[in-house]
Amino acid sequence: MRHSSYLPTAGFATQFGPAGYALDYVLDAAQRSVLFWDVMRKRGNQYRAHAEATAPHVLSFTPEVVLDGRSLEKPVNYALVRIVPPEGVEIDEKRRPFVVVDPRAGHGPGIGGFKADSEIGVALRAGHPCYFIGFLPQPMPGQTIEDIALAEAIFLEKVISLHPQADAKPCVIGNCQAGWAVMMLAAMRSELFGSIIIAGAPLSYWAGERGKYPMRYTGGLLGGTWMTALTSDLGHGQFDGAWLVQNFENQNPANTLWTKQYNLYSKIDTEAPRYLGFEQWWGGHVNLNAEEIQFIVDELFVGNNLAAGRIKTSKGEAIDLRNIRTPIVVFCSKGDNVTPPAQALGWILDLYDDVNEIRSHGQTIVYTVHETIGHLGIFVSASVARKEHGEFSSNIDLIDALPPGLYEAIFEAKTAETVGGDLVEGDWIMRCEARTLDDIRALGCNNAADDRRFATVAKVSEINLSLYRTFLQPFVRAMAPDWAAKHLREMHPLRLQYEVFSDVNPWMAPIADLALDVAEERRPVRADNPFLALEQAFSRQVVAGLDAWRQGIEALSEATFLSVYGSPLLQAAVGIDPSDTRPQRRASKTALHAQVLKERIEELKAQMEDGGLREGLARSLLYVAMANGAADERGFAAIRRMRRTEDGMPAMTLAEFKALIRDQFLMLLIDEEAAVSAIPRLLPEEESVRREALSSLREVLNVRGALSGEAEQRWKRIVGIFGLSGETLPEPVLSPAKATPGKPVRRAS
Repeated sequence: MRHSSYLPTAGFATQFGPAGYALDYVLDAAQRSVLFWDVMRKRGNQYRAHAEATAPHVLSFTPEVVLDGRSLEKPVNYALVRIVPPEGVEIDEKRRPFVVVDPRAGHGPGIGGFKADSEIGVALRAGHPCYFIGFLPQPMPGQTIEDIALAEAIFLEKVISLHPQADAKPCVIGNCQAGWAVMMLAAMRSELFGSIIIAGAPLSYWAGERGKYPMRYTGGLLGGTWMTALTSDLGHGQFDGAWLVQNFENQNPANTLWTKQYNLYSKIDTEAPRYLGFEQWWGGHVNLNAEEIQFIVDELFVGNNLAAGRIKTSKGEAIDLRNIRTPIVVFCSKGDNVTPPAQALGWILDLYDDVNEIRSHGQTIVYTVHETIGHLGIFVSASVARKEHGEFSSNIDLIDALPPGLYEAIFEAKTAETVGGDLVEGDWIMRCEARTLDDIRALGCNNAADDRRFATVAKVSEINLSLYRTFLQPFVRAMAPDWAAKHLREMHPLRLQYEVFSDVNPWMAPIADLALDVAEERRPVRADNPFLALEQAFSRQVVAGLDAWRQGIEALSEATFLSVYGSPLLQAAVGIDPSDTRPQRRASKTALHAQVLKERIEELKAQMEDGGLREGLARSLLYVAMANGAADERGFAAIRRMRRTEDGMPAMTLAEFKALIRDQFLMLLIDEEAAVSAIPRLLPEEESVRREALSSLREVLNVRGALSGEAEQRWKRIVGIFGLSGETLPEPVLSPAKATPGKPVRRAS
């Protein structure tokens, strides 16, 4: 009879004493081995079935195709699908849609909706319509990165047309490779985006810290990108995504060679479903055209040209990330060995000299740094989905309404003692605190000498690629017909590890029946068995040994890179001045922006006394809040409760609210004293209206607790400006039913 639960039964130890522990362990180890190889067999069969599917994916939600990119004027292997809400999930069609774009970096699509607790899952639970942009395993002939960007623009136009009543344009989430692709599109078509969330996306590939995560050195150690061209030529014009997956695996040999398999073996009674689910995605390799992968490695990785504005479209237009006018949320982690925080955030230093320059471009950038989660955990971790992604989904309106600037999102656990906790849904409270570029630099950045080294790599790469294309490429292409490329892909080690353990291998045939018998007689060893403790100790030693080997290789790689590309002779030979201390990759400044900014400043100065109660309240709120330099979701929730139509005065749309906050904030930055002094001329004469308005303003400002310090002093000044100094204000009321008639929309601090 099959056991209904995997609880240890009476074993040999009770009959034979100490010798019985060994017998118990041997039996358990043998049973686990059979079950382990059966899981490997299932993994191989799963891989074959997944590879044979027309449109393989790992979404745990039901997708409905909206647009097929293969039908476009410039066909691509991408598609837009609508995510069907699961039973019991209600969608508010007036809320902005979310669009999740999955990375095409070797694996197939679906990781953004891999679990119920995922980016898609939390967006659905927050009431947002949700869409997904995925792709097929094979690229369309001749498709380029620009073609994909144009297709995604068409997809977003379609989403916008399907939600004409939405309160904002779509929030687009770009994971890993999709992150920089989304940023490129937003720089070209910013009007299509309501906000952007990029997770684990390497936008500044040169950046990093010495002694940590040396993946950025790979291009230099391989002599540039000529090997990418060679691999594409051997693939008959296609680059096998399995090579990209292998690059990821090489970053952590302990996990690749041991931990992943041992974790399954040691928890064979419970771990198989999770293991097989992940392996279905991990083994779903996809291909890229030679032109696509060459663009990626030349322009983004080795060239590091995106943040510097050196990438141009086919029309000759430069892609400038400063053209993005929608809020940008960057999610990264210190535990990410593929895209560490410096690579995820270094582009800000490449574009701007200080925070005021960010503000002058009207940009709002919010970032959050996880302390430990790895690269894949950013997309697949259930705890990350419930916390960071859940908070972003629930509070995207708050982010959208922040004044221009640089902020860090901080998450605090909500407790019974939390002030204003009734205004917050979920277990976390998100607060956005103002930051400066020094906070970004503190996460790790290159010095001038390191920048020269990477600039030297870029030059060497160009030379080697030219030599390869001139002298070797014609011969390689002649010797790599399509049938040979197909066999090379089939023989890739990552594919073979699935194939050899599937039912295609006749040696695996007895495993299935044997595993059924073992499952019926399963007798797990007791947790206190000393031989099990020895096994676990051995595993730890294997991991320690592989980690030591990795650390040695990383140290040698870094030392080699620094020595070779730090050579003044090599730098001078390729045209890099060894004594140059200027940044090697900085976006150029334009006179046009300076002129436009000057005109905008004059325009805002002229408008300081224009407006009414809404403008006066928004300016007052910002003036007090600037003392703390933070925005809290509780204050925004208090304001959101009061957004409605009263006394025939329509509530402001989110776009109008955003414009109001941005203008009033910039006025305070331009001339704070003049802006504050002009507030009395914006207020109505009726004392009762001013009294109620000030009471509501205090309600928002005090939602995190009583004001103190400079904020309290600024509040007293505002009370005096409203002409109510020394008087007792009515207690604030949060109930929407008792909101003040005609009350304007306001932003929380």
